[in-house]
Amino acid sequence: QVQLVESGGGLVQAGGSLRLSCIASRRAFSLYAMGWFRQAPGTEREFVADISWSGGSTRFADSVKGRFTISRDNAKSTVYLQMNSLKPDDTAVYYCATDSALMTTSLTPAYWGQGTQVTVSS
Repeated sequence: QVQLVESGGGLVQAGGSLRLSCIASRRAFSLYAMGWFRQAPGTEREFVADISWSGGSTRFADSVKGRFTISRDNAKSTVYLQMNSLKPDDTAVYYCATDSALMTTSLTPAYWGQGTQVTVSS
Protein backbone atom coordinates (compact mmCIF):
# COMPACT_ATOMS: atom_id res chain seq x y z
CA GLN A 1 0.00 0.00 0.00
CA VAL A 2 1.36 3.39 -1.00
CA GLN A 3 0.28 6.50 0.85
CA LEU A 4 1.19 10.06 -0.02
CA VAL A 5 0.47 12.95 2.31
CA GLU A 6 0.91 16.53 1.16
CA SER A 7 1.33 19.60 3.33
CA GLY A 8 2.41 23.20 3.06
CA GLY A 9 -0.44 24.70 1.09
CA GLY A 10 -2.11 27.94 2.08
CA LEU A 11 -2.95 31.49 1.13
CA VAL A 12 -0.18 33.74 -0.16
CA GLN A 13 -0.01 37.05 -1.95
CA ALA A 14 1.19 37.29 -5.53
CA GLY A 15 4.97 37.33 -5.63
CA GLY A 16 5.24 35.25 -2.49
CA SER A 17 6.58 31.77 -1.92
CA LEU A 18 5.41 28.44 -0.53
CA ARG A 19 7.06 25.08 -0.09
CA LEU A 20 4.96 21.97 -0.44
CA SER A 21 6.01 18.68 1.08
CA CYS A 22 4.88 15.16 0.34
CA ILE A 23 5.73 12.30 2.64
CA ALA A 24 5.49 8.85 1.09
CA SER A 25 4.80 5.66 2.95
CA ARG A 26 6.26 3.00 0.74
CA ARG A 27 9.20 0.66 0.61
CA ALA A 28 12.24 1.71 -1.36
CA PHE A 29 11.10 5.30 -1.76
CA SER A 30 14.44 6.19 -3.30
CA LEU A 31 13.82 3.90 -6.29
CA TYR A 32 10.70 5.69 -7.56
CA ALA A 33 10.14 8.87 -9.50
CA MET A 34 8.01 11.49 -7.77
CA GLY A 35 6.11 14.50 -8.97
CA TRP A 36 3.50 17.18 -8.57
CA PHE A 37 0.32 17.93 -10.47
CA ARG A 38 -2.32 20.60 -9.92
CA GLN A 39 -5.97 21.14 -10.66
CA ALA A 40 -7.80 24.44 -10.67
CA PRO A 41 -11.61 24.59 -10.48
CA GLY A 42 -13.23 23.66 -13.79
CA THR A 43 -9.99 22.44 -15.33
CA GLU A 44 -8.24 19.13 -15.82
CA ARG A 45 -5.38 18.04 -13.64
CA GLU A 46 -2.09 19.16 -15.14
CA PHE A 47 1.55 18.26 -14.76
CA VAL A 48 3.70 20.66 -12.74
CA ALA A 49 7.05 18.96 -12.10
CA ASP A 50 8.72 15.62 -11.57
CA ILE A 51 12.01 14.24 -10.37
CA SER A 52 13.66 10.98 -11.31
CA TRP A 53 14.33 8.20 -8.86
CA SER A 54 17.97 9.28 -8.64
CA GLY A 55 17.17 12.95 -8.33
CA GLY A 56 19.41 13.63 -11.28
CA SER A 57 16.65 14.55 -13.71
CA THR A 58 13.85 17.03 -13.26
CA ARG A 59 11.14 18.33 -15.56
CA PHE A 60 8.84 21.31 -15.27
CA ALA A 61 5.76 22.60 -17.00
CA ASP A 62 6.52 25.65 -19.08
CA SER A 63 4.21 27.72 -16.91
CA VAL A 64 6.38 27.20 -13.80
CA LYS A 65 9.90 27.00 -15.23
CA GLY A 66 12.27 29.35 -13.50
CA ARG A 67 9.88 29.82 -10.57
CA PHE A 68 9.41 26.32 -9.11
CA THR A 69 11.98 23.77 -8.07
CA ILE A 70 11.53 20.14 -7.07
CA SER A 71 13.77 18.15 -4.79
CA ARG A 72 13.73 14.97 -2.75
CA ASP A 73 15.12 13.78 0.55
CA ASN A 74 15.28 10.02 0.42
CA ALA A 75 16.22 9.73 4.08
CA LYS A 76 12.88 11.34 4.92
CA SER A 77 10.88 9.74 2.08
CA THR A 78 9.83 13.24 1.14
CA VAL A 79 9.57 15.25 -2.04
CA TYR A 80 9.36 19.03 -2.03
CA LEU A 81 8.01 21.65 -4.38
CA GLN A 82 9.46 25.10 -3.78
CA MET A 83 7.23 27.69 -5.40
CA ASN A 84 8.54 31.24 -5.82
CA SER A 85 7.14 34.32 -7.54
CA LEU A 86 3.66 32.90 -7.22
CA LYS A 87 0.91 34.19 -9.46
CA PRO A 88 -2.88 34.07 -9.11
CA ASP A 89 -2.88 31.55 -12.00
CA ASP A 90 -0.99 29.15 -9.72
CA THR A 91 -4.09 28.83 -7.55
CA ALA A 92 -5.08 25.15 -7.50
CA VAL A 93 -5.14 21.98 -5.49
CA TYR A 94 -1.66 20.48 -5.70
CA TYR A 95 -1.30 16.71 -5.77
CA CYS A 96 1.74 14.60 -5.11
CA ALA A 97 2.17 11.48 -7.24
CA THR A 98 4.49 8.56 -7.59
CA ASP A 99 5.19 5.80 -10.03
CA SER A 100 4.59 2.06 -9.85
CA ALA A 101 7.65 1.32 -11.98
CA LEU A 102 11.13 1.25 -10.54
CA MET A 103 13.96 3.56 -11.46
CA THR A 104 12.29 5.67 -14.11
CA THR A 105 13.61 8.99 -15.32
CA SER A 106 10.18 10.56 -15.70
CA LEU A 107 6.98 9.98 -13.79
CA THR A 108 3.95 8.00 -14.88
CA PRO A 109 1.62 8.61 -11.94
CA ALA A 110 0.15 5.52 -10.37
CA TYR A 111 -0.54 6.73 -6.85
CA TRP A 112 -1.89 10.06 -5.65
CA GLY A 113 -2.08 12.06 -2.48
CA GLN A 114 -5.20 13.79 -1.27
CA GLY A 115 -4.04 17.24 -2.38
CA THR A 116 -3.27 20.52 -0.70
CA GLN A 117 -4.86 23.85 -1.59
CA VAL A 118 -2.71 26.72 -2.78
CA THR A 119 -4.39 30.09 -3.17
CA VAL A 120 -2.54 33.10 -4.54
CA SER A 121 -4.23 36.45 -4.09
CA SER A 122 -3.61 39.40 -6.40
